[in-house]
Amino acid sequence: MNDIRSTGFAKPDLDPVDIAAAFTLLTRIPLPVNHVRAGERAGQAAWAYPFVGAVLGLIAGAIAIALYWIGVPTGIAAACGLGALMLMTGALHEDGIADCADGFGGGATPARRLDIMKDSRIGAFGAAALIVVLLARWSGYGIVIEGNWLAAFSAAGAVSRLPMVLVMYAMPLARPDGFAARVGMITAPTALIATALALLVTVLCLGLMAIPLMLVAVLSCLPLCWLAWRRIGGYSGDVLGGCQQIAEIAALAFLSAIL
Repeated sequence: MNDIRSTGFAKPDLDPVDIAAAFTLLTRIPLPVNHVRAGERAGQAAWAYPFVGAVLGLIAGAIAIALYWIGVPTGIAAACGLGALMLMTGALHEDGIADCADGFGGGATPARRLDIMKDSRIGAFGAAALIVVLLARWSGYGIVIEGNWLAAFSAAGAVSRLPMVLVMYAMPLARPDGFAARVGMITAPTALIATALALLVTVLCLGLMAIPLMLVAVLSCLPLCWLAWRRIGGYSGDVLGGCQQIAEIAALAFLSAIL
């Protein structure tokens, strides 16, 4: 596969199908889309990931806050919001963080780690990581719910999808035949548009707090990216999912501290 990042700062290649393509890739939400065309533009459509995240966060937050308003305890409302989010995404990113924990924690060689990450079964490392991640997100959801801050859910959803795009641009593929490889490489204009879109959405939701929130979300993924580089030589779809989960936790922690 040719590395199309060599095109540098060429004119951005945008298409109306990109948003639907991004939804098709990141969620289980059924949308009327030309799947052949969407598949062809999977890499170019990455600029829309923050928009998808913003919509998902808005829906999950609306469900959680609505339940809280009618008297449902905060913890249950938070669990329902998380459940709705995982239902919409098919637990795609949760699967990624669990596979990263199993692969990085249990494999002795890069090839073995990738084999473990590809295995659909979950091990002790993956189960433990998944429990910790869900507890952290549930705690953050609860604080934001009690603050009745619906826009914060949308902002967290947007900024947590941005690191996925940046990783696809900046890091090499660890596996040439995996799910991430089928998406394709990311150009500099695509990464810049995704960054600008995430910033725009977050500014609309939070004002000037958008800048530190984005920095926290992106920088929080650096340890996992470093570990992926050392352990498997680059990124995979599971690493992207793990980055999303870590960035969302960091964003929720930042928002909880503000509240």
